[in-house]
Amino acid sequence: MSTAPLLSIVMPIYNEQEALPLTVERLRPILDGLDVTYEVVGVDDGSTDVTPVLMQKIRQDWPEFRIVRFSRNSGHQAALTAGIHRAHGDYVVSIDADLQDPPEKIPEMLALAREQSLDIVYGVRGDRGTDTFFKRRTAGAYYWLMRKLVGKQMPNQAGDYRLLSRAAVDALKAMPEHQPVYRLLVPWLGFPSGEVVYVREERVAGSTHYPLSKMVRLALDSVTNFSASPLRLATWLGLFSFLVCILLALYTTVSYALGSTVPGWSSLFIGMLFIGAVQLVCVGLLGEYVGRIYSAVQARPAYFIGYDSAEDQDRYGTDE
Repeated sequence: MSTAPLLSIVMPIYNEQEALPLTVERLRPILDGLDVTYEVVGVDDGSTDVTPVLMQKIRQDWPEFRIVRFSRNSGHQAALTAGIHRAHGDYVVSIDADLQDPPEKIPEMLALAREQSLDIVYGVRGDRGTDTFFKRRTAGAYYWLMRKLVGKQMPNQAGDYRLLSRAAVDALKAMPEHQPVYRLLVPWLGFPSGEVVYVREERVAGSTHYPLSKMVRLALDSVTNFSASPLRLATWLGLFSFLVCILLALYTTVSYALGSTVPGWSSLFIGMLFIGAVQLVCVGLLGEYVGRIYSAVQARPAYFIGYDSAEDQDRYGTDE
């Protein structure tokens, strides 16, 4: 683009043929009413339905809608990375395409950032009544754990709906994260921030693309990418198992001295299971970190750009 817009909206999109038209119908009037220059960066994360066709039709009617398409599915965080890295705006807002995060809060985010000179404005979920009981409880546990790792600067119930200034975007682009988790990276920056509270809505159409398996994967990535605490946990588990072994040895010695030793398999079997389980946990934790080191050494790009309607000559994208 010859002139950088003031505002960029980054929207990861994956198989949203039902939700995308409704999202555009609701989002465009809000952005047109802001009276600022803007772009909407729709990042197609390798959709396999008619979403790419819909995106092309939307672009024909909406010149500010920009298409970035991956050559294969790379995941939500990779799509978010590509959109943030390629956005041109002085302010960048990331939002999903399912309308669970209301786009009506974008003007409030932008106004708050400009009035108070903030680099980050978080969208904080004040009410998650539309989520299931299980989703609310697991989300609460996730944010509790992440606040323990990152600190209280991480807002509770703040997802990927946020506004970033150009300074914050440049700082994120300079970080050598291979698998970034922005829910942790953005608060870690420590830039001046504010919050906008909203009510989380139901998905406008379609089904969730974040099942339990991906939620567990996100939690695991969050912990292992941002903290060495699991390794320390493995150390403490090893020390605890060693202490249990010492106590069992003392108990056996005393029992032998008192002549009350009775051959049995229960204590031996339980002890073997316990020690074996601790060893497997420790090996598994070490494997997670070794796997991330291996992935970082390979230095493979997190995604490949197959098409960018604004910069078609840039064929490939990396996470650098």
